[in-house]
Amino acid sequence: MSMNHTVYPVGNFKFGTKAAKEVKYPTVDAQMERLQTKYEAEGPRRSVDAVLVVHQNNHPHILLLQAGPSYFKLPGGRLRPGEEEVDGLKRKLVSKLSPESESLQVEWEIGDCVGSFYRPNFEQVVYPYLPAHITRPKETKKVYMVRLPESCYFAVPSNLKLLAVPLFELYDNAARYGPIIAGLPLMLSKFQFVRA
Repeated sequence: MSMNHTVYPVGNFKFGTKAAKEVKYPTVDAQMERLQTKYEAEGPRRSVDAVLVVHQNNHPHILLLQAGPSYFKLPGGRLRPGEEEVDGLKRKLVSKLSPESESLQVEWEIGDCVGSFYRPNFEQVVYPYLPAHITRPKETKKVYMVRLPESCYFAVPSNLKLLAVPLFELYDNAARYGPIIAGLPLMLSKFQFVRA
């Protein structure tokens, strides 16, 4: 059963910048080292990511953050200990994409969870299932659809870029985007995108 998801043209949205956000792990090795340090202090990491869909040239595009020449990520991040997933994702979206001015801020509407991923070890590999021999994954990551309003203003940290990348560019392109982002076309196949 497919579900309708209304998407708006990328031209409906305005894009600006705000102060740079600290990049806590500029390399994969640094990211895994930080994950291990946090794991020892707080236990398994829980993180959430947002899928924001727009359309351009009559094709669905996903909004991705780019840090550096070849590091792409969905907006989102680590949850605080005890923080609810939806609340944490809203907090992360405000931090990563909302303007400082309250009058321009978006009321983020979190939709369906479209994927759950598990990191069994302190390495880049994640799985869309928990391997049977792993009793305590190092990270659990959930990916949620977010319904965008008809138009809004995005303010992106100045050290990041926000790109609209077409689904066909992501499909089966894990070498460039990583397995989760490259898997989005499959995860989103249950949605019927309705262009507004």
